Amino acid sequence: MEDMLSNLATYGYIVLFLYSLGGGFVALMAAGVLSYTGKMDLTTALAIAFVANFLGDTLLFYMARYHKSDMMRQFRKHRRKLALSHLLMKKYGSWIILMQKFVYGIKTLIPLAIGLTKYDFMKFSILNLLSAGVWTLVVGVGSYLAGDALMRAYDVISERPYIAPLVLVVIGGGLWLYLSKATKKKL
Repeated sequence: MEDMLSNLATYGYIVLFLYSLGGGFVALMAAGVLSYTGKMDLTTALAIAFVANFLGDTLLFYMARYHKSDMMRQFRKHRRKLALSHLLMKKYGSWIILMQKFVYGIKTLIPLAIGLTKYDFMKFSILNLLSAGVWTLVVGVGSYLAGDALMRAYDVISERPYIAPLVLVVIGGGLWLYLSKATKKKL
């Protein structure tokens, strides 16, 4: 475990930036725990995650807005999920920009779906900036404050390695079922 922590402390900021471009929930939690243990600086980690998350969603919006045909070709298999994103946008309005930061599975689709509409870029950027700030504070500071409990959970999982795959299967299966049900064609 010490080797892993030293590697994360060495390359952690780079990994955090790259991972936060596309979401970064787990990386930000890891950075919060590493900050709790003293291996990383919390303020620096929060700033890096904030900037990367903001840039990632802005880039997705930009790509969908100005390279629509290329993006649609890439997401041809995910048309129903993009339609779900449009429906969520209509239902929740601008709040979906904040909510999507916390929901795996729609994290990358919402900025794409919004970019495909005539939604104002400046309004999206301001809401995305505020949402990235809220997401960074909630996840980063929350994992820092829960650092002791998360470290104990890690110790339990490392002693019983069969627990982690079971948890991942349950979470992944639940997300798959939800997205399958939400995007299923209604007869």
